[in-house]
Amino acid sequence: MMIIGCDYHPSWQQISWVDTVTGETQEKKLEHASGEAEKFYRGLPAPALIGMESTGNCQWFVEMVTTAGHDVWIGDAAKIRVCDVRAQKHDRRDAALILTLLLEGRFPRIWMPSGEEKDVRQLLIHRYKLVRIRAQVKNELQHLAMNQGITKKRRLWSKAGEKVLRELPLKPWASRRREDLFKVREMLSGQIDLLDQAVVEAAEKNEKARLLMTQPGVGPVTSMAFVLTMGDVRRFQRGKQVASYLGLIPREYSSGEHRRYGSISKQGNRFMRMLLVEAAQCAVRYDPQMRSEYLHRCHRKAKGVAKVAAARKLAIRLYWMLRTNTGYPGVVRVESSSRVPLVSAS
Repeated sequence: MMIIGCDYHPSWQQISWVDTVTGETQEKKLEHASGEAEKFYRGLPAPALIGMESTGNCQWFVEMVTTAGHDVWIGDAAKIRVCDVRAQKHDRRDAALILTLLLEGRFPRIWMPSGEEKDVRQLLIHRYKLVRIRAQVKNELQHLAMNQGITKKRRLWSKAGEKVLRELPLKPWASRRREDLFKVREMLSGQIDLLDQAVVEAAEKNEKARLLMTQPGVGPVTSMAFVLTMGDVRRFQRGKQVASYLGLIPREYSSGEHRRYGSISKQGNRFMRMLLVEAAQCAVRYDPQMRSEYLHRCHRKAKGVAKVAAARKLAIRLYWMLRTNTGYPGVVRVESSSRVPLVSAS
């Protein structure tokens, strides 16, 4: 069996491999554009084990070697780097390090979504990007109104507010800009509506997403994003690990008897973290328990801190819903502390 350590780059890769049968070891640089890399992997006897760091722009490569019958392990890049204490870092050493970790059983493999899950992720990300662009367009229209002394804020998007904005006397190019921005906003709104419908259909077909939507404040977008981000929740033993995975726990700089805590770590999926904060603000309106805790925390802390705490609690609750297959409000009774692992079978 061939075991290969791959230091991947968008246009080429450096590999180091060993044949476990003969003990032969070699290293080589493979170009992508010329087809050299594809020819090499398709010529290998399957199955070969390929290890590489988590990186972007490699989907074509993972799909190609998987189609060829090989196994691909994706590793945590930060954990791989700290395994080498030497100050010398170059591509050949990186590939050899990955190979060594694979042979010694120390490779820090991470969970990866399936091809279908990655495609649904693209739906959510595409919708999110269009929503952000639409928000930028609306901000530009707000600036046009404010430059003419109109400060209606959210009321600008009511029928009366838009009528005032459209009837503002502007100079030729400012008027042209206003009309173009309105057209862009309408076009984006039409596309976003179609994507919203696609997300709803995907969520209705997903059993886990339907379960999460029983929680007040959690809709199709948040439920689908949580399912696709967390994957198999059994890989987390307790809720605190979920909060850490999503970057919702504080940074810590402690030594000896001194405890120093900072802001949240913001590690993990930024998109999922943003959705949880937004969903938590809706959940505190309709969930009595979360509302009580949120208001109590607002008396002692800033609202921003209370919102993040509510997002952390919501993330842990969604985790327990998936772990125990229990919807709302039943999950409130079985929800465990983030410090206590799940003991009973689920």
